[in-house]
Amino acid sequence: MTKIILSGCMGRMGSAITEIVKNTENAEIVCGFDMAKGERSYPVYSDYADVDVEADVIIDFSHPANFENILTFAKAKNLPIIMCTTGLSDEQKAELNAASAEIPVFFSANMSLGINLLIRLAKMATKVLETNYDIEIVEKHHNKKLDAPSGTALAIADAIADTMSDDAKYVYERQSVRRQRERSEIGIHAIRGGTIVGDHDVIFAGPDEVITLSHSAASREVFAQGAVRAAMFMTGKPKGFYCMDDLFN
Repeated sequence: MTKIILSGCMGRMGSAITEIVKNTENAEIVCGFDMAKGERSYPVYSDYADVDVEADVIIDFSHPANFENILTFAKAKNLPIIMCTTGLSDEQKAELNAASAEIPVFFSANMSLGINLLIRLAKMATKVLETNYDIEIVEKHHNKKLDAPSGTALAIADAIADTMSDDAKYVYERQSVRRQRERSEIGIHAIRGGTIVGDHDVIFAGPDEVITLSHSAASREVFAQGAVRAAMFMTGKPKGFYCMDDLFN
C-alpha cells in the first residue's frame, strides 16, 4: 500500500487526485496539506509541523510560493516527492535537482502520459525533419493560468532543442521585429481563454506540407492519473532524480 501525503489537496488538482486514489488499489491518501480551509476524507493540515502520520511519498500540486516549505518538509521526513507544481523558477528547479542528492525526487513539467509520449514523438520527428522544416509550438490554456508560455511548451521546446544539430533560438513574439524567420528558431505561442484544460500543438512546416503533433487534455484527471502512477512508482526508490522517462522504461 502506497501511503500518500497530498500537498495542495483543496485545489482542483487535489480534488482530482483524491477521487482517483479512492478508486486505486494499493494506494491511499493518509493526510493532506493546504492553506485553504475545507474537509476531505483524510486529515488536512495547514502547518507542516503538525503532520505526524506515516507516509511513503509526497505529491505536491500546490503553488511555487510553497516550494521551500514542501521541499524542506520532504527532506526532513526523508520522503520521495512528486513535484507537480507548475511555474517553478529556474532557481527552484536547480534547488529541486540539488535535493535529489538527499531524497528521491520526481519531476515532470507535465504529468500527462500522453504529453510525454508527444515529447518523445517530437524528438523523433526533429531528427528526421529539422533540415527543411520550421518548428512552431502553440499552447492553449484557460484564462486563469498565470504563467506563459506553459511549462509543458517549454519542456517540448527543450526536448526539440536538445535533439537539433544546431543551437536553437526560442522566439516568443514576432511583431516587434521585421525580418525573415531563421532556420534555428523555435516559435512558442501562448493562448489564454475560457476553460481550456491544456492543448499543445507541435508544428513542423516544410516545403509543401505540414506535419502537426497534437495533444488535448479533456480534463485534469489525465494529470492526476500520472501523478498517482508516479507516486506508486517512487515508493521505496533510492535518492536521485527521476522523470517520466524512468516511468516509461
